[in-house]
Amino acid sequence: MTNSRLNFAKTAPKAFKALIGFDAAARAGLDPALVELVQIRASQLNRCAYCLHMHTSDARKAGESEERLHMVAVWHEAAPFFSEKEQAALALTEAVTQISGGVPDDVYARALAEFGEEELAQLLALIFTINTWNRIAIATAKVPGTDERGAR
Repeated sequence: MTNSRLNFAKTAPKAFKALIGFDAAARAGLDPALVELVQIRASQLNRCAYCLHMHTSDARKAGESEERLHMVAVWHEAAPFFSEKEQAALALTEAVTQISGGVPDDVYARALAEFGEEELAQLLALIFTINTWNRIAIATAKVPGTDERGAR
């Protein structure tokens, strides 16, 4: 399957480079396993197969268990698989990704209690970036399984 849509990285290199920088800054100081869980959950909600494939692959390479990867989509019902901090991050990810109803005060308060202000700001930035990456991949019809990060 070939992609007949534009290559965002090549067509808008300044915007793409800025997003790469924002993404790197967002991750700073966050647990890499948590980063992948957040990116997986947002990608599931946004139905971004390209990013979901990429981040589940990255999580596996980083040592994440298949059990936990299978439970991310149903984390509410599978709470024992995730720490309180991870649950707070997943709840915030859902609220920010599905922003039409706003971010409920209890979800925000739980995340603030688990992360503190500085780490919460990093988590929010991470959620913002994965939602942007999802929208780029969906709008440009990126093909799952064709990780192009090395081809910039």
